[in-house]
Amino acid sequence: MGVIGWMILGLLAGGIAKILLPGRDPGGLIGTTVIGVAGAFVGGWISARFLDRPVEKQFFDLYTWGAAIGGSLVLLIAFRLLFGNSRD
Repeated sequence: MGVIGWMILGLLAGGIAKILLPGRDPGGLIGTTVIGVAGAFVGGWISARFLDRPVEKQFFDLYTWGAAIGGSLVLLIAFRLLFGNSRD
């Protein structure tokens, strides 16, 4: 999967993470994409390191999507804990 594929996966995973964990966060589309792409890497690392399930390099692999969405949720929760809700 190329860079464009990872960016699309990150955008979609970040969007799904925001749907699962709604709230007002700064960043908009770019912030969602950054959290999603970083979350895909974090989720892949967690999956390979602790679950002994390396992520495949295919776009339509269920475990790739699960790791990306799970990693995005972890980063979104960490972002909220560190920076709080800055848009009251």
